[in-house]
Amino acid sequence: MIVIDNVGSSEAAPPLRRRWLCLLLLLVLIYGSHAPLISLTKVDGRVPFSPSSCVLLIEFIKLVVSSVALLASGNLSGLKISAWTVTPYAVPALLYAFNNNLVVFMQAYMDPSSFQVLSNLKIASTALLYTSCLGKRLRLGQWLALGMLVAAGVCHSYSGLDWEAADESAVRLRITSWGLLLVLVYCFVSGLAAVYTERVLKTQRLPLSLQNLFLYVFGVGINLASHLSGSGQQGFFEGYSALVWLIIAGQAANGLLMSVIMKHGTGITRLFVISSSMLVNGVLSWGILGIQLTPYFLFPVVLIGWAVHLYYSMRPQISLSSAFVLLSF
Repeated sequence: MIVIDNVGSSEAAPPLRRRWLCLLLLLVLIYGSHAPLISLTKVDGRVPFSPSSCVLLIEFIKLVVSSVALLASGNLSGLKISAWTVTPYAVPALLYAFNNNLVVFMQAYMDPSSFQVLSNLKIASTALLYTSCLGKRLRLGQWLALGMLVAAGVCHSYSGLDWEAADESAVRLRITSWGLLLVLVYCFVSGLAAVYTERVLKTQRLPLSLQNLFLYVFGVGINLASHLSGSGQQGFFEGYSALVWLIIAGQAANGLLMSVIMKHGTGITRLFVISSSMLVNGVLSWGILGIQLTPYFLFPVVLIGWAVHLYYSMRPQISLSSAFVLLSF
């Protein structure tokens, strides 16, 4: 646990901001490196390990780390836990499980490229739910900044489409009316899960490590059921390598650090982290995988940088006396 003394003083401001900035940069790096690292594990174009076992291990590691952090913090005395306290944490796990299955189901109604482009609408759905469900008001300039994030995501997805290959094979972007409806449902559920999680974490006055423990108990249970129902003949650790374990460790850290954002920051900050990670993804794909960057890549870079400046320059200044304790899980 990192405790910041005298957070109301001006001397505490620079360390607090530096830790917060380091946290955000680390999350951007983890998010952005995820897809390139998975590509490096592929053998003959396919991942050699079971994705369901990988997700289950990630949830289990987060559960173990949260349990150890809770025991180490000594915040167990005086806690009153009931079924009404724990039950709300099942909802995010169910929503994310629903969306994970929906992604697979909707592929029959659209091509992957259309999904990649349209899934950027979850930025807009999260912002709308953030303002309506949490009662947060955004200024016109902040809405414009979020619109830039959506545009940056669409441009990034568009620049990644292989149009030459599409012309050669006569394949075109395809989406049915059912596919459009399903992708809108996917974006809505994604935003709802994020906003609901933030609301639960902030309204319950419990240690973050305990809240994470509740979240990941349900996460492990649901993902275990999913793995057992569709694991087939592949062994649990079959195809695992040092790189796969690095991916698992990174995603476990990502989940734990993102809970700090949701508890002490906002879901909008999470959107900026995810959008900024597209740039890291592009650079790593170029440097590690040798994927050629197109001139379109520069446009989302400019949009995201402008959006960050526009959104956070319009936020009211927060008193240092209300600064939070970082990494208190």
